[in-house]
Order: sequence, then structure tokens, then C-alpha cells
Amino acid sequence: MAPFAKLFFSGYPHMTLLQLLTQRAAAAFAKAGAPDAAPLVQAASKAEFGDYQINGVMGAAKALKTNPRELATRVLADLELDGIASKLEIAGPGFINVTLSDEFLASRVLQQQDDVRLGAGTPHAETVVIDISSPNLAKEMHVGHLRSTIIGDALARVFEFIGHNVIRQNHVGDWGTQFGMLTAYLFEQESTQPAELALHDLEEFYRAAKARFDADAAFADTARDYVVRLQAGDTRVLALWERFREISLAHCHAVYAQLGVKLTPDDVMGESAYNDDLPKVVADLKAKGLLVESQGAQVVFLEEFRNKEGEPAAYIVQKQDGGYLYSTTDLACARYRDHTLHADRVLYVVDARQGLHFQQVFAVSRKAGFVRPELVLEHVAFGTMMGKDNKPFKTRTGGTVKLVELLDEAEVRAFDLVTSKNPDMPEATRREIAKAVGIGAVKYADLAKHRTSDYVFDWDSMLSFEGNTAPYLQYAYTRVASIFRQAGAVDEHAPLVLVEPAEHALALALAQLPDLLQQVAAETAPHFLCAYLYGLAQKFSRFYDACPVLKADDAATRASRLRLCAATANTLKTGLSLLGIAVLEEM
Repeated sequence: MAPFAKLFFSGYPHMTLLQLLTQRAAAAFAKAGAPDAAPLVQAASKAEFGDYQINGVMGAAKALKTNPRELATRVLADLELDGIASKLEIAGPGFINVTLSDEFLASRVLQQQDDVRLGAGTPHAETVVIDISSPNLAKEMHVGHLRSTIIGDALARVFEFIGHNVIRQNHVGDWGTQFGMLTAYLFEQESTQPAELALHDLEEFYRAAKARFDADAAFADTARDYVVRLQAGDTRVLALWERFREISLAHCHAVYAQLGVKLTPDDVMGESAYNDDLPKVVADLKAKGLLVESQGAQVVFLEEFRNKEGEPAAYIVQKQDGGYLYSTTDLACARYRDHTLHADRVLYVVDARQGLHFQQVFAVSRKAGFVRPELVLEHVAFGTMMGKDNKPFKTRTGGTVKLVELLDEAEVRAFDLVTSKNPDMPEATRREIAKAVGIGAVKYADLAKHRTSDYVFDWDSMLSFEGNTAPYLQYAYTRVASIFRQAGAVDEHAPLVLVEPAEHALALALAQLPDLLQQVAAETAPHFLCAYLYGLAQKFSRFYDACPVLKADDAATRASRLRLCAATANTLKTGLSLLGIAVLEEM
């Protein structure tokens, strides 16, 4: 290991490649007479020019009124990358291209593999609250809940992996006027059958309750009375509501288990949890002088959100009849996440159509002092899952697709696919593979897209073993795993020596994982991780074709390449697990 590599790993254990290069470049700019250039300096991965490219010379040269290439020459002379870079050169009007040394890359890869976080740990751990899934308990989960659930789960996994304290919050819809109707109907149904049987199909139960409410004026009055009694804490109605809530949550957690997401009953913090705080929210807003009575309702007018007529937006926190809205609950929720959970950053993984609502929630929360000024509040918006007709995904009859039915179909399709490829494999094994492939395919097809984009749901493309899909990556992992089944005993202490260009390219990709995960966390963008894993799998394929492993020319080369294979397998497995996707040793 080069002397500086030893110093780097012992003294700067949390510094990524980009951070290291950017820091060294900024110091070189200062020595070259451009001390104010630090904000302009940026190292970027530019494989076509070397491994990295350092930018900022032209901006600094313009400020200093000097020739960019002359400044680049001075910067290059002061750029301390001994033991790190094997080649430095100036390109174009003033870019500095950096090729990392094989020795440094090899030591970097091995050091990362010895670290439980693969070198991605952060020295600045934060408490990150992630608002995830949030189904309405009045109905069964449908495809509209898929994106919030799996995007939120992937982000939570990444934040946890790099060392943050993650608190998942499942803000379920379990309160409000509809629960008067549902509990009243449940009371009627329980006279003839157990609640579990009555609520076996939540969609059907809801439709039946709604039909009863619309057709029977007496029942509608009873339902409205149940709302009042529920909100007042009536023992019998509250017991019915708790039973309904318990069974509805059981439906949700069955889906979470099938999806393989890390959500537990302890993560549930529904709208009902904030009920007692709602009068306090209104009182505190009044005390701050923020509330105005408008047509009998209590409203916060937001000057920064004006309509086309120039009128400020009205954020209603209490209705004319004294009732509260989810806008009120969201304020109590924001205060709880600040004051009780002590969050540093709160991510609301919610449909993009709620964008304006969350902007207003954040604005009112800050005006009222419900959250600290330094608390980061982010709406992690996502687009819509579309059918092949480019309309929101529906059943053939135009109805809502239950999420459990979608996942069941994914497993069935994957089982048929696995059976067609391996008909002689034991059925239990095929079932296990089908679950991993089917669920993984659904999740990856979503996560691989930029979350703000709408995307077309297509069974054929997502279950393909070619291209940027989960099956392709799962197969890539099994391909690496198969090498070790053939290799027998592997020397885990063998040195890693990079000689061939394909070895260098693969090692560089492995070493870039920490930067990639930091980027995913900073930009709340799981699709970056998908693109990285796909690129890694392609680089491994090129390496495997160009560099014989089991039939290497000598034992030392074989042992070195096996270590590179092991690092690739570990990184693929870890990366897919951060997306919530399982891998198998054979497929």
C-alpha cells in the first residue's frame, strides 16, 4: 500500500473519492493564487477523460483575469496526489484529468470490503424521519400506495446504511368522518358474523357501507352520530374503531411482508395519534396572531401563495362546524417530529399532486414556530404508475388494482418464467426464486425511474433478464456466486493486483459506491443506485470476458481476481438489499 494511502485510510476514514479529490484540488487552487475558488472546484467522474475530471479552472481564471491553461498549470504543480494518481494532465481550455493509480484503487477496494458500511459511513449522523406508505385504512392498499412504500423503504435503508438514525413513520389515514360510517356498519355486521369475516375484503366492506349510507337516511344519521361519539371518545364506538383499525393494519402488514419492506406496527403513527393536539394547534396559531376567521372557518392566509387574482391562499385549520382537517393534523405531525422525535431532516414520500399542500404545511409550521428554522422539511414527490394506454394503472374494467393482487400476479408470472427455463428444478426452489424475481422486478422497475417521472407498468420489460432490470442484476449476482462454487477454497488475504484495463474499471466502480450512496441520500434519488448497480454488473461482465479468473495464468492472478469477484458480489448484494431486493445463490 502506498504511504499516502495508509495515511488516508487511517486519518480520513469517512472521506470518499470525490471528497478527497475536491479537497486536494481546492488546496492546490489556493496555493496557485486562487484562494476564493473553493466553491467553484468540483471533481467529477469522467471515465472518457481518465477516471475523474477537476473543474473550476475557467471560473477561477475569469475571476483572476488570467489565462485558464496557465492557471491549470499552476494548480497541477501544487496538486498533491502522490500515491493516489498515476496520471495527471491538462485538457481543453483548463480541465484537469486524473487517473487513479492501480495500487491506490486496489487498497481502496480492499479497505471498503473490510468495512461494514463499505466505506460509505457518514461522520455527521442525523436523525432522519421518513414518512412512508401512509395508506387509508378505510380501504385495502392499492397500486397507488406502491411508490410511497418502496421509495420510502429504499431511502430509509440507504440512510441507515450510511449511519443516520432513521425513524420510519407510517402516517395512516385512520380518523375522520368516513370512520363514523364504517364503525356504524361494522356494528350492524357484527350481529351476524365476526369482525374478521366482515372485514375480509375491505374494498367490498367499504362499498357496502357507502351504499347503505347513500340509500338509508336513518343509517346516515347514525353514521354521523358515530363520528361525534368517536371524536368524543365514546367507549363502544372507540372499541369498534380500534377493531376496524387492527384488522385493516393486518391487511397492510401482510402486504409489507410480501413486498419485503421494513415497516412494523411500531412505525404506525396515524392521524388519530394527533387528535388530542389539534385544539392546541388552533390555540397556538391564534396566540401567534396567524388565524383569521373567514366564513366561519379558522384560516391562515399565506401571502406567498397567491392565486391568479392576486388573493392569498387560505390554509384552513378548523371548519365552520368546529371540525378539523388533515391540514390541521399535518401541522401537529410536523411539531411532533420536531419536538418529540428531534428530527434533523423530515422526508415526506408522497404523491407529487400533494406538492402545493406540503409547501403550505411547511410554511405555516415555520411561521407558527412549530418547527425549528434549521429543521429540513422535504416533500419527496413521485409520479404516477401508468398502464400501457398511458393512463393511471387500472384493472381491465377500470377499477382500482389491489396491491396484493399485483404482487401475487408478479410471483405467478415469475414462476412460469422460471419453470420455462428450469423445468426440472424442484418446485419449492422455483417458488423461492419466483418470489425474489417477481417482487424484485416490480420494485426495481419503479425504483430505476426518476421518482418524479410517470412510468408505464409493463410485465414483459420488468421481468426480462436483459437490460436494466432486477432479474438481470439478480442473475449477475448468481453468476459471480457460481465462480466461488467452482473455485473451492479462496485465499481471503491474497493481495489485489490490478493490471488489465477491465480490472481497473471494475475496481474504480467498486470504489465509487460511497460517493454514490451519499448522492442518493442528498438527492433522495434511488434511481442513482439502480443505474450504478447496472453499470457495475456490465463492468463485471466485461472484466469476466477479458480476464480469466479460474483459468488465470498463475495462482497469484487467480487469487487476485477472485478477490475482485468477491468484492463485486458483496457490492451487488448490498446494493440490491438497499433497494429491498433479494438475491439468490442460484437461479
